[in-house]
Amino acid sequence: MPFVNIRITKENGEPTTEQKQELIAGVTDLLAKVLNKNKASTVVIIDEIDTDNYGLGGKSITQARKEKS
Repeated sequence: MPFVNIRITKENGEPTTEQKQELIAGVTDLLAKVLNKNKASTVVIIDEIDTDNYGLGGKSITQARKEKS
């Protein structure tokens, strides 16, 4: 059973429900095409990460973006 975990930042209203559905379908199709995996047993999890919840260079992404603009 393939298990794919997508981690993406949640910003400006994205990803939308429609975008997440497209990601799930696209990843499932890709695994079926490239690795010949059964679509019915492919699991796709999308973790949406708030920019306050991760950092780079000692600063949260939210903070770094505020300083940049």
